[in-house]
Amino acid sequence: EVQLQASGGGSVQVGGSLRLSCTAFGYTLDDDTIGWFRQVPGKEREGVVCISSSAGSTYYSDSVKGRFTVSIDNAKKTVYLQMNSLKPEDTAVYWCAAVVEGDYNDCTRWDEYDHYGQGTQVTVSS
Repeated sequence: EVQLQASGGGSVQVGGSLRLSCTAFGYTLDDDTIGWFRQVPGKEREGVVCISSSAGSTYYSDSVKGRFTVSIDNAKKTVYLQMNSLKPEDTAVYWCAAVVEGDYNDCTRWDEYDHYGQGTQVTVSS
């Protein structure tokens, strides 16, 4: 059974940092694109980061560019999302998702993915 497990959420103050992890079970990430999404209640889910496991290419939305960094450890089958200089507007539930590379058109679209992790809450307080 394929599972993605997201972890690392928590509560921090403005300007703080958190690192989210997304680990694959029963699955390898050798040829996948992994996306990170977030959603605030009452708003649409937003794709904020993508990374290609083979090419290492990345995408960052304007809202997180320069503050978030995504990386992948293929041996550990884990993708990390380092979030620095956190702002109150980063408060959301975050999910990771995976799709076979090339098998999608837009890595920021939630419905393009095949496998999804559970959400992890990030709360940034002032």
